[in-house]
Amino acid sequence: MSGRIVLLVTSPRLPAGLLTAAAWDVVRGCPVLAGAEGALVTAVRSAGAQVTVVDGPATPALLDAVAAGTAVWLAGPAGDEALARELGLRLAREPGLAELELMYGSWDPPGARLLDAVEVMDRLASPGGDPWKRAQTHRSLSGFLLEECYEAYDAISAGDTDALREELGDVLLQVVLHARLAEELPEGQRWNVDDVAGGLVDKMVRRNPHVFAGAEAGTLEEITASWERIKRAEKARDSVLDGIAMSQPALSLAAKILERAGRIGLSVPPAVPGDDADPETRLGAELLRTVAEARAAGLDPEAALRRATLAHAQTIRAAEPPPPTKS
Repeated sequence: MSGRIVLLVTSPRLPAGLLTAAAWDVVRGCPVLAGAEGALVTAVRSAGAQVTVVDGPATPALLDAVAAGTAVWLAGPAGDEALARELGLRLAREPGLAELELMYGSWDPPGARLLDAVEVMDRLASPGGDPWKRAQTHRSLSGFLLEECYEAYDAISAGDTDALREELGDVLLQVVLHARLAEELPEGQRWNVDDVAGGLVDKMVRRNPHVFAGAEAGTLEEITASWERIKRAEKARDSVLDGIAMSQPALSLAAKILERAGRIGLSVPPAVPGDDADPETRLGAELLRTVAEARAAGLDPEAALRRATLAHAQTIRAAEPPPPTKS
C-alpha cells in the first residue's frame, strides 16, 4: 500500500498553534517536514512533535519520508502551491509512490483580509515606506475621502456592483490610512484602527438591543425610534440639528435640516427675503422653499436634481460637434 503525503495548509492570519484536532493528530503521529523555520514550526515543536527543516528540494525529501507511511509538509504562509502542483504531477505519473492529501489546519475567518490591509498600510506609512503617504495629514486627505465616497455613490447609482466593490476598497484605504496616521499624533491624542473598529462594534451592540440584548424587535418604525432614543441618550445635544454634517452639499444639507425638524414635529417656514435682499439671498430662499416642497411631497431633492442634471449632460453630449478627425 502506498504512503500518504499530507500538505498541511494553515491561515497565516491566525495564531500558529491554533490548529484543528485532526491536524494536531497527524503532526503528532507522523514525520513532519517544512521548508523553513517559522512560527508554525515553533508551535508544532512546542507541542512535542519533531519537525525537520528541508535544506533543498522538498519533493525528494517527502518521497523519502513517506516510506514510513505518512509524512506531513507544513506549508508556508503562501500555501506552497508550486510544491502542490509539482507533487501532483509527479504522483500522477507514478501513482504507486504515494497518495496526496490537502488538509486545512486552520481557515481564514471572515474579514481576515482586513488584517492584511492594516499590515500593508502600516508598511507604507512607516519609515522606509511610501513618502507620499507619510507626508499626509488628516486635513490633506479630507478631499480624497469625499471623492472616494462620491465614486462609491456613483457605482451604486449605476447599479455596477463590481465597480462598487472596487470603490469601497478605495474608501477602506482612506479609513486605514487615517487610522495609521492617528498613531503618530501626540501622546494622549493617539488612536488606531482597533479603536475605530472597537468603537463601531460597541455602538452597533448598544443601538441594536433587539439583536444583542433580547429586546423585542417590533416594527421597523419602532426599531428606528429605539435607535434614535439610544443615540440621543449617548450624545448630549442641545438641538435636534446637532450632529448634522454641515459640509455636505447644500441641497442635501437643506433636506437633512428640514427632516430633523420634522422628527420633533417642528414646522418653521423658510424666511421670506425683504425687498432690499440681494439676488443671491433671493435665490437661496427660493431654493430652500423648493426643497421644503419636495420634502412635503416625499421627494428627494438631491436625487431629483442629480437625475435631471445627468440627463441634461447627455443632451449636451449629443449636441456637441464631433471631434476633429485625425489626419
